[in-house]
Amino acid sequence: MNTSRYLEALTALSDESSIPKMQAYHKIDRPYLGVSNPHINDLTKAWRDELDLADRITLAATLWDTDIFEARVAAAKLLTQARMRPDDAAAWELLQSWVPDFDSWAIADHACSAIQKRLLADPARLDAVELWTQSGDLWARRAALVATLPWAKQNNPKPDEIEARERILGWASGYLPVRNGIMQKAIAWWVRDLSRHDPKRAADFIAQNRSLMKSYAIKEASRYLPEVEPDAEG
Repeated sequence: MNTSRYLEALTALSDESSIPKMQAYHKIDRPYLGVSNPHINDLTKAWRDELDLADRITLAATLWDTDIFEARVAAAKLLTQARMRPDDAAAWELLQSWVPDFDSWAIADHACSAIQKRLLADPARLDAVELWTQSGDLWARRAALVATLPWAKQNNPKPDEIEARERILGWASGYLPVRNGIMQKAIAWWVRDLSRHDPKRAADFIAQNRSLMKSYAIKEASRYLPEVEPDAEG
């Protein structure tokens, strides 16, 4: 397929006056076009309607490889879909291949939104995500938590879903000797979301791990648990 016209359509929406602000905000040295997220949403919605799954995978791969901020966001949005018929292994493999490229929260989180859908479609893929927790790359380890946030948000989880949730909490507690702010925040957000659906389990996690959590992480994780006080070391 001719993918150049899609990148041209994205580039046509460029706002050069926005580029310095985006560079300063994201703090990553890569090309920016200054295209707003709503404009990217509109484009990718039209592309999803136009293209079959195979062509969307091809286009997503091409856009990602440009390393342009908005193109990578668009690539992720092209594959953010609850149901894929068939649930193509090629889409899952492509999404996994992007994980080593993560270097900032915005692109990583857009890609993880797409990954979440594929994990919910086939929870056996958590086996692959567990490998990310063993990576030497901070962003890959963080992605394992962001991509599995749906398991923090289940109101009445089934036994296999509880098992998966405990598995993910095990990853989170295993991270905690690392006091890096990016990782501490990711853990705090996961537990905070869990607290809205299973406050007892969230409180137990904080109690068991608070000596390794930064004070701001405890505060964020316990936002909906007022009885938990952030008394760990800042």
